[in-house]
Amino acid sequence: MTPNARAGLDNARRELEEARAILAIGLAHVAARSAYYATFHAAEAAIAEATGRVVKTHAGVRSLFSRIARENGKLGTDLGKILAQGYNFKEISDYGTDPRTVVSREDAEDMIILADRFVQRVEAALC
Repeated sequence: MTPNARAGLDNARRELEEARAILAIGLAHVAARSAYYATFHAAEAAIAEATGRVVKTHAGVRSLFSRIARENGKLGTDLGKILAQGYNFKEISDYGTDPRTVVSREDAEDMIILADRFVQRVEAALC
């Protein structure tokens, strides 16, 4: 595994740990955002391993990861959907100004579960 891929997976695992800790203190929107970042960093790892490239923008990571996931049968196309769903939570957490748009504890718990699955599958595909 390339050093960039390893670093991405390390960052992904750290974000998952932080998401769980943040949820434990009741900040669901921040926990969901951290869970998204776990998927983002795992996607970066897959990209680095497959292409040798480092992509930093959210849109670039989502786009390139989706292409790589389609080409790599071990990843599967459903991971791209998880990445997109997580990005929505990031957007709500960062910019949400509509009081009707909130991230519930259940939303954050679900996103953490999905992010954990995402990271595990990326790691298994890269090992």
